[in-house]
Amino acid sequence: LYSGNGGTQSITGLNFSPDLVWIKKRNTTEDHAWFDTVRGTQQQLSSNLTSADYTTSNALSSFNSDGFTTGNNGATNNSSGTYVSWNFKAGGAAVANTDGSINSQVSVNNTLGFSIVKYTGGGGAATVGHGLNSAPEMYIVKSMGHSAGWYTYHIGLDASSPEDYNVRLNETSSRQDSASYWNDTAPTSSVFSIGTTTGVSQSSTDFITYCFTSKPGFSKVGSYTGARPNDVLVQTGFQPAFVMIKASNATDDWFIVDDKREGTSAPTKSLLANSLAIESSFTGVEFLTNGFRLVGSANSGGTNNSGTTFIYLAFAADGSTATPSLAN
Repeated sequence: LYSGNGGTQSITGLNFSPDLVWIKKRNTTEDHAWFDTVRGTQQQLSSNLTSADYTTSNALSSFNSDGFTTGNNGATNNSSGTYVSWNFKAGGAAVANTDGSINSQVSVNNTLGFSIVKYTGGGGAATVGHGLNSAPEMYIVKSMGHSAGWYTYHIGLDASSPEDYNVRLNETSSRQDSASYWNDTAPTSSVFSIGTTTGVSQSSTDFITYCFTSKPGFSKVGSYTGARPNDVLVQTGFQPAFVMIKASNATDDWFIVDDKREGTSAPTKSLLANSLAIESSFTGVEFLTNGFRLVGSANSGGTNNSGTTFIYLAFAADGSTATPSLAN
């Protein structure tokens, strides 16, 4: 968390050099701001918009050994703004990957199960090397060169064939079934597949992809079924610091809660990955030592509607681990 100063500011304390910096202003409406080392500093994408990658010279000026430096852009450092940043470590400078039918540039961290992949679309179905040593369980594809949605694959979108579906990080829409997204082909330990839609494969257009796979004690990509007014216990094997939740078979937002804003173990504020809206009051998720609880008595329809399937992405607090029991 940090407060803007309206000038240049170095944000420190990460204890690593980030490869993806995701910033959201909390107290007034503002677009999300995504920056990564593969696209380069000052190149912004916003998960609430379909806009192509664009240059913002005063938003983020550098990735540093212990954080990042911002300028006086409203999305990252307005003098009256309060901000949250979620930061991810990949592998630094991208390297060539020839595993797919089209080449890619990949920055990968296999210890943490995260890679950033850049490729150029060819207009048709193809495979793309992702650099991870296991199949990614979630990946988000965004065009850098034209207006398009944030196409998202998630292993929890279907019990048997999640590769048949996509959801979009910039939308509230439920899952959509079409071979034009992922060519109805599951990812492997070396590649993911793209279909023919221009949102993932427009010819001569650059795309950026963020890939995640579960790592014990660090991250979990999963799903659960809502049961309101009853509680739901979701086992991750660690105490979460960050959880993002989306209803897969219903229309609703992408809710983000974390342990740095109000409510360390029971977050009371949420932000929406698909919206420029300000931070809002939220109840319904409690962080446990080895997972999280969806509180059935809370007003948590967007995260616990009975019978609705929800997908999530969770990260651990301080790399902590716990025995896989949700007895608390």
